[in-house]
Amino acid sequence: MSNKMHQTSSLLDGWIQENNGLVNTWKERGEDVLTGDHNKRCSSEFHKLLRKIQGIPPLADHTPLELIVVYNACVCCTSQSCFSEAELLLIQATERVLQVTEGDHDASDHLGLWKSILRSVGSIALKSSVLHLLCLQWAIWLATCQLKTINEFKDELSSLVETLCAGVGGDRRSDTGRESSDTPLLLMDPRQLSELLQICTFIAQGAEKLRDGQSTEALCGLQTASFLPAPRTLVAYTHLLSGSCLAHMNRPQMALQCYRKALETDSRCVSALYQSMLIYRQLGNTQAEIQALRLLHSTLMLPCTTDPALPGAYLLSPSLLLCSQSLNSLLSVPSALSVLHSLALKCVIHGRVSEGVENYLDLLAALHSENQPTSQVHVEVLPLPRLPKLYLEAGSALLMALRPADCMALCDEVISSTLELLPEKVVLEEQEEKCEAETRGSPEGEDRVEMMLWAGAAYLLQGHCYTHLKDWKQAVTHYTRCINLLVRVRFKQSGFPPQIPSADMVCKQRTDLCILQRLKGLSLAGRGISFTQTDQLKEALRDLQLSLQALPECLSAGLWCGEVLWRLGRRSEAAACWEKTWSLTTLSSETCLSVYLQEPQTGPLLDSTKLRCRIQELGLTLSAYRKTKGEYPITY
Repeated sequence: MSNKMHQTSSLLDGWIQENNGLVNTWKERGEDVLTGDHNKRCSSEFHKLLRKIQGIPPLADHTPLELIVVYNACVCCTSQSCFSEAELLLIQATERVLQVTEGDHDASDHLGLWKSILRSVGSIALKSSVLHLLCLQWAIWLATCQLKTINEFKDELSSLVETLCAGVGGDRRSDTGRESSDTPLLLMDPRQLSELLQICTFIAQGAEKLRDGQSTEALCGLQTASFLPAPRTLVAYTHLLSGSCLAHMNRPQMALQCYRKALETDSRCVSALYQSMLIYRQLGNTQAEIQALRLLHSTLMLPCTTDPALPGAYLLSPSLLLCSQSLNSLLSVPSALSVLHSLALKCVIHGRVSEGVENYLDLLAALHSENQPTSQVHVEVLPLPRLPKLYLEAGSALLMALRPADCMALCDEVISSTLELLPEKVVLEEQEEKCEAETRGSPEGEDRVEMMLWAGAAYLLQGHCYTHLKDWKQAVTHYTRCINLLVRVRFKQSGFPPQIPSADMVCKQRTDLCILQRLKGLSLAGRGISFTQTDQLKEALRDLQLSLQALPECLSAGLWCGEVLWRLGRRSEAAACWEKTWSLTTLSSETCLSVYLQEPQTGPLLDSTKLRCRIQELGLTLSAYRKTKGEYPITY
């Protein structure tokens, strides 16, 4: 009997030394254990040791050691996202514990199995090991988004955290400075793991409640979580999600305070920057929105970082535990290039043209660079506009910055890349609502139309450049090239032959037709204005009237059409034309248009104040003008 006990003791000592050797090997590698190959080798060795221990019937003496090895093996499996394998190990381990304690259980009821074990274990050492395994079960539930199961087991998990944090049933053997050679070691400190799981659970549950519209309930849990001991990245997440709750509750200023707390807690919480930017946009605070975009871009360009190093818990990182779709959508931000594009466009639209130009040039340089920026965060896939469109936007910004030569160079790039691919004719067919998606699904057809519009827009911008340079002959030439391209496009309505589109054919669903008519109206207006500068008034009047047919809200065409009529002595018609133009343009807005489709801010301009003085001189009083505004009949 004594000899048998000695053999068992020798086996236990050998298994403890083997377990400790594996743990110490892992610790010597430190954060390098995140490499997959080392994890697999570590997992394989723990599984071999476990098979040795389980080769004999379960006994109370060596069951705690067996459970420690199961714990270490499960840590390795879970770190590699092998959740099914880890859960199988846990089920087998709990069943062997019940054999030792002679507890009852229903094998089909997983939660019932855990409850039976927690009731049946009496030994302090055995209970400690069971609590450690329950931590891993919790981790698997969280990593596999089984939040409903966690909620059903919340009382037991809450008791688990309290027990481990109080040191009752806890284990400090993962601290290399305190163990003796005969003490089995753990890969991770269960107390630290339980704290990590607690805050991650609050975060995951908060994201799900927010998705389901339960903002108040989510906010309560997240505010509690913000005071838990945790890495600053996770505390920042609690502030971030609290801000999202408040934003959904229509409390933008309080949401901004939470986002500010998130950034104060973790300066790399780019999701808080992004959400702040969206709030500023909602509030119409353009300057703050631009500042947030600039900070967001600079932060996204910083070198990539991994999850924060957790003492004694390298293997199970927050990113492994927090993988729900609801949370990912809240944490997602656009790519650095998408943010840079938004920043450039926002600067140009709101008058910060030189800054916008520099951002556009940086964007084009980055797109042509082989070293594309990589992000350390959840990046939302928001595709950038096609490259020709970016060139046109940048070209328009350069023209606004009074750099016409650079604008023309970018337009030349667009023209040279598309001109040879343009067809002689493009027919757009009227689409029935029920089959619109199918009809527009042809990439080839869409590309042909887009290329035609890009080339036309490039010629339009070049015409604007020559207008700025007061080279009227070249301006007319390039506006004419734009027009000649656009008239290749025909629109076929049901029951009618293809024809050149007109303003009354344009509908909101046909973006291509809207752009086509706008390009046509702007190019005709540009050419007409150029003709006025060379006193070709007949040609100017023709083009300006055609421009107003294509684009009735075109301000420059309306004002210059009135100017030409005035010069031709048709002053009553001129007054009516100006008044109709003012009435139409007050109802229109260009803010949603691409910058290259907006009316140019350079070139010959007319002063509306002086034009109104002319109307008064013609005999109309100001009160009469107000009463009759928009009632002057005029046909183009």
